[in-house]
Amino acid sequence: MMGQAAIQNQDLPEVSIVMPCLNEADTLATCITKARQALDEYKILGEIVVADNGSTDGSQTIATDLGACLVNVREKGYGSALMAGIAAAKGKFIIMGDADDSYDFLEAPKFVKKLNEGFDIVQGCRLRAGGGKIVPGAMPVLHRVWGNPMFSFLARWWFNAPLHDVYCGLRGFRKDIYYLLDQRCTGMEFATEMIIRASLFGAKIAEVPITLHPDGRKDRAPHLRTFRDGWRTIRLFFICSPRWLFLMPGIVLIFLGMAGYAVAMPGLTVSGVTFDAHTLLFASLAILCGYQSVVFAIFTKTFAISEGLLPEDPRMNRFFELVNLERGLIISVIALFIGFALLLTAVNDWRLASFGHLDYAQTMRLVIPGATLTALGFQTILSSFFVSILGMRRR
Repeated sequence: MMGQAAIQNQDLPEVSIVMPCLNEADTLATCITKARQALDEYKILGEIVVADNGSTDGSQTIATDLGACLVNVREKGYGSALMAGIAAAKGKFIIMGDADDSYDFLEAPKFVKKLNEGFDIVQGCRLRAGGGKIVPGAMPVLHRVWGNPMFSFLARWWFNAPLHDVYCGLRGFRKDIYYLLDQRCTGMEFATEMIIRASLFGAKIAEVPITLHPDGRKDRAPHLRTFRDGWRTIRLFFICSPRWLFLMPGIVLIFLGMAGYAVAMPGLTVSGVTFDAHTLLFASLAILCGYQSVVFAIFTKTFAISEGLLPEDPRMNRFFELVNLERGLIISVIALFIGFALLLTAVNDWRLASFGHLDYAQTMRLVIPGATLTALGFQTILSSFFVSILGMRRR
């Protein structure tokens, strides 16, 4: 039995080249031919998988006639096609690339070499910053000088992705690593999600320079939509980074609110500008919004970790050791007590004035902080219980 298993494993391909396809009759044959040539020249045991997403131009027949494994995918979307193609692939290494002839599959052995060196994901780089080359007319100027560099910079900054071209669709990866990433996106952001999740979960990532060629299709426009897919990417970046979506904006707002209190409570005049009760009101608004944003960062991070969307974070573990439900409730009670005391003091001043007119600026210095602390205390009670519920599965 063990001998039969060994023979069967030897027959399995080492590499599966997966091409998502939607009406690519103009270029599909060229891509399959180049992929087969690369496998044969470098004596790589491999297969070619075409994941067809409902073509109506005969792409399916082209694929089967050239010996590719055809996978018909009913669910629409670039990511859906790739997911189905990868699931059907038999190789331990996957090379994925578009079937529009913009990527040269003769470069596939570069990726296989790096994967055999022990890397989990090998990303192609078309941009000059990573040694790549873009043939004139192959990429719109806006994508080349702003979109790709900007998103790649954010990927390096926010997620520590060691890449210069996060959008490149020609890449290789180990199939077992792909399943560990448990990707969710079914659209064009599938490729970017892979890099983000791989970076967050500590996968070994390498980059190889490639050449991008002009789209070879004659009868249809590219599937990529600049602003729609750009928005999807930035949305994905924020969803995968509660720090930049919620935490950092919240900290900035709280800081601005505290600065407002520092100049408005004593009624300071700076460069001819007097900060009074109205400043207090704006400062309180900033503090309340900022606090809510920080709390949402905690909610989101806790939920994402418990659901496996983000990896475990030692900082979150330390946070929950320091700030638990009981301590949160104690802080809430203190805030509520001080807030009510300030509000009651304001009411007493009103009583002493026989419930008549009050000094607006002076009274608001009691009412605004009192109302703010009361709201913060109440929010903290609710938040402490909610985050405890979210964290039950995590623990």
